[in-house]
Amino acid sequence: MFDPLLNPTEQRVLGCLVEKQMATPDYYPLTLNALVNACNQSTNRDPVMALEEASVLAALNDLREHQVVWFVDAAGSRVQKYEHRIAEALGLAVQEAAILAELLLRGPQTPGELRNRCTRMYAFQDLQEMEAALGLMLEADPPLIARLTRLPGTKEPRYAQLLGDPPAAQVQAQALAPGAAPAPSRTAQLEAEVAALREEFTQLRDAFEAFQKQFE
Repeated sequence: MFDPLLNPTEQRVLGCLVEKQMATPDYYPLTLNALVNACNQSTNRDPVMALEEASVLAALNDLREHQVVWFVDAAGSRVQKYEHRIAEALGLAVQEAAILAELLLRGPQTPGELRNRCTRMYAFQDLQEMEAALGLMLEADPPLIARLTRLPGTKEPRYAQLLGDPPAAQVQAQALAPGAAPAPSRTAQLEAEVAALREEFTQLRDAFEAFQKQFE
């Protein structure tokens, strides 16, 4: 979608701008200092970062080149402020913007996790509304998110944003294109191997019994 894909700092900066616009509109657009503080929050962030002003400003300049961030000169203020334009650039509904911000700020998550954590930006009525929004984002051209294979012992798949590569430690699974069959889990692979061994054992036993009958 972006060329190049957004790096982790750019993802954090963009996610913070979307989050603060939706969660605390009275304090938006953000000053550089407010944006740095938002990027380095210890809550609602994974991983927690310790970004310097210079790094955030460099990310803002790059995002401006991508035409998804604007620099704002507020009337009566000598402090420059910053706002995003990602919703307009991608044609995002409010539900999709909230999901995208959450994925940018915390990495891959399940629909249940997204519904609970998006509340400060948008209150999804139920899981069906969340899944409908995720479906639209999967079917966008190009897709905005990817569905990941289920982790062992989990019931729900996770979803990751596609504006930039998620941190490798967070993904821990293969991304699936919409409609693709999930890759087998380790448990499923072991079950298949056991079934194959049982079938092989049965064939060997039948062959041995047939061999014995020749001498009866």
